[in-house]
Amino acid sequence: MDTRILTLGTFVFQNIFKKVYKYKSQIPQIMLFRTHTVTFIFSGLWFLWPTNSSKNNSNLKEINLIPSITEMADKTFETGKYEECYNLLIKYKMQNDVEIKWRICRALYNMAKDPKYNEKIRKELISQAYDIIVEDVKTNSHNFAVQKWYALILDVKSSNEGIQAKIEQLENVKKHMDLAVTLNPNDASLLHMLGEWCFQITELPWHQRKTADAIFASLPYSTYEDALEYYLKAEAAQPRFYSINLLRIGCCYLKLKKEDQAKYYLKLAASYPAKSDDDHRANKEAAELLKKLK
Repeated sequence: MDTRILTLGTFVFQNIFKKVYKYKSQIPQIMLFRTHTVTFIFSGLWFLWPTNSSKNNSNLKEINLIPSITEMADKTFETGKYEECYNLLIKYKMQNDVEIKWRICRALYNMAKDPKYNEKIRKELISQAYDIIVEDVKTNSHNFAVQKWYALILDVKSSNEGIQAKIEQLENVKKHMDLAVTLNPNDASLLHMLGEWCFQITELPWHQRKTADAIFASLPYSTYEDALEYYLKAEAAQPRFYSINLLRIGCCYLKLKKEDQAKYYLKLAASYPAKSDDDHRANKEAAELLKKLK
């Protein structure tokens, strides 16, 4: 399921303020530069090109194979074998089929979260994914998956490029998520990601926002109500699909002083079957919040 993959390390917004220590001497009165950072959570090698021999006939056969290839790739992806999925698809990249290309980018995105790769390789994986998906975001703007994966890949790419690039792309990332959700209003993972975008923007402390506005660029605004709306839509689209979504709903209700609703969702998050790191995290955080409510 995409959302689990997105936030299993995921998808993510990195710490946009961790590099601003160099500005400390310029604005010492602002207590931005403590160890606290704001973490946004909004996720083999390649070039196995096909042979050029018998080009026309082989291309025709490969085009006919694409539906079965994408089905096989999806099954491989769902088992978490991202590198295997990539190697399966990359042989067909030169067919220039959008359904092949966005799946290649999806595999690269998730490979880039694998700790077995060093930071340099992870950045290269994201750069390769971006170079592929950016070609299609204009020519296939009507494709839900293209818009979705462009937003996610752009987010990580901008994080890799530094704080200013990250801030400058925040609105653009959300724009493409909004376009994707317009094309597919019932994708639970995407609705959750939109909720995360709103939640993390809202959570940003005032003094950090003002400092970022002064040094880099104006940050967008959102509210807990906005975040809650997306989280609830995600839950309605696919009930109990993700432990963190349940946790976030509970957190939003707490922020909005609605303790009864908060307790209901926090209990669901605390008792969610733990099959991933995110599930364990949701269990722990929800249990801690429930203790404070007693």
